This record gives sequence, structure tokens and C-alpha cells, in this order.
Amino acid sequence: MSDDTETLSLNDARALVRDAFLRVGVPEAAAQSVASALVAAEAEGQVGHGFSRLEDYVAQVRSGKIIADAEVAISQPAPGLINVDAGYGFAFPALDAGIARGIEVARTQGTAAISIARSHHCGALSVSVEKIARAGLVGLMVANSPVAIAPWGAKTPLYGTNPIAFSAPRSSAPPLVIDLSLSRVARGKVLNAKKAGKPIPEGWALDADGQPTTDAQAALKGSMQPIGGPKGTALALMVEVLSTVMTGANFSADAGSFFTADGTRPGVGHFLTLYRPPQGIDAFAARLETLLEAIAAMDGARLPGSRRLEAIARAERDGLRVPVHYLRVARNLAGVT
Repeated sequence: MSDDTETLSLNDARALVRDAFLRVGVPEAAAQSVASALVAAEAEGQVGHGFSRLEDYVAQVRSGKIIADAEVAISQPAPGLINVDAGYGFAFPALDAGIARGIEVARTQGTAAISIARSHHCGALSVSVEKIARAGLVGLMVANSPVAIAPWGAKTPLYGTNPIAFSAPRSSAPPLVIDLSLSRVARGKVLNAKKAGKPIPEGWALDADGQPTTDAQAALKGSMQPIGGPKGTALALMVEVLSTVMTGANFSADAGSFFTADGTRPGVGHFLTLYRPPQGIDAFAARLETLLEAIAAMDGARLPGSRRLEAIARAERDGLRVPVHYLRVARNLAGVT
């Protein structure tokens, strides 16, 4: 333990987060689902989707922005199409239910498409798509979020950071998992800089006039810089179409904040596709390994997701190092003295 962090086992971390949600009336199954997702994100190094979200989530449960006891409704209008209504509750129970059904469908039909609407912040997409790969399937997931990125050449944000994630099973190693946001950095990093009264690096964001800025407050009133310039905003549009037009969820421009307890509900969407390898899992995994071994053999090359796997292994072995500030908040919310 250091002066600013404390180490918890993964089980203790999950129990602490779960208890915080139970105290504000979140049902047991939903509390377990959300706690598992937040701790998994923290363990893999995506701290902006971990303990840092707990206080905001609890505040939104208390205000009714997140419906604590929302019932997840699933329908299947076509053999390979699954519609999930999150009911303005947490995203994670809806994702759990949709992915479980999608795995069954993809195994029998070959493919499955999962459409999730009226949802909330879905955290680290890697946590969700990894479940698909561990079931022997290839997975692709997109999600929209409240506005943060302007169309190329414009000043006003219209898209969220709109992440994309992919997963594929491997025969003798953890799944290949790729998870990326379409902004150069997560918007949460700008928010943290604002709270700390610190500037942000050049290239992260634009102000409301569309000019580059290092002022975090100005950046939050402006827009995030996309990855890859105009190609990044084209990808953001593709994600917007899949996660909102296809699902019936709110456009990013109409989605309420993930961070504040007041205001409109986010009502965002997620869209997932699951594929059963047509040549069979063994042949697929062997072919994939040929490709990944070629990458690994290159001098200086690093497989996407390798740092994530290292972080997970470290957390499983040594425990989770959590900032003391977030632990104080969690223990207070969970009623731990």
C-alpha cells in the first residue's frame, strides 16, 4: 500500500461496490452485475470506468436518473435478431442478458445481432466482448454516448466518443480483445483535469469556437479531437448509425450526461454482432494464431490488448490498487466504518 492507494482483493472490491448499490435499493442481481463490470474495468487499467464511476452512479440512482429496479425486456423478432430494452436502468444487466441470449443464437444460427436501447454508460466494452470470445465466438460491439465530437470541419459536437470493441477466441491464450474510443483521449481525462485545476495537453480538444485549447473548462464546452482526423469522425458516424438508428436509442445529441444526477436520462444504445467461425473454432483459432505469431515475431511490435492482460494478471495476483479517495467514497456509500 502507498500513501495514495490501497490494495484490495478482487473479491473484496466487488463486494464493496455491490454493497454500495444494495444500500440505495439496487436489486442484488443488478448490483452484482454492475460491481463486476466496474471492478473488471479497474483491474484492466481502465480506471475511468471503475471506482471513479461509483459516486456518480449512486447519485443517479438516488435522483431516479438510473432506474434501480428496471426490468430488462428481451424480444426476438427474427431468428438472428435480439432486441433488448434496458428500461433506463444500468447497462450491464441488459448487456449480460443480451449476450447470454446472443451466444445461444449465434451457436445455432451462425450469427446474432443484439440491439440494446434505453440504456446507460456501458463502461469498458472490452469486459463485454471478452465474454463473447470466451464462448468460442467472434464479437463486435459499438455504443454511443453523450455528445463530445463534432463532425469534421464543424464546431458543434454531434457524436459521442462512440467506442468500438472486438474480440476473438484463441486456442491456448486469453482472447484477443481490442477496445478503443474514437476520441484521442477519454473525455473523463478532461473532466479530471478540470476538477484538479490543471491544463490538458495540446491536441486533446477544441474550444467552443473550434480552436485548439489546453484549458479543460473550455474543452468541456467545446469538442474532443477525434482519432485519425476526418476518418475518426466518419467512424463516429458509423457507430452513431448502428447504436441509435438501428436500436431506436437516443442520438448522442439528445442523451443526458453520464456524470450528473440531474437532467434527462441518457437513453443511449449499444449494438453487438456475434459470429460463429464457419470453419469451426479449432481451425479459426489455428489461423488466428498464425497471424498473431507473425505480429509477435516482429521487432518492436506489440499485440493490441497485451497491456490489458498484464494489468489483469497483476490484479489477480497482487490485488487491486485503488486510490484512497475513491475507497473512502465507496466505504461511505457501503456503510463500512
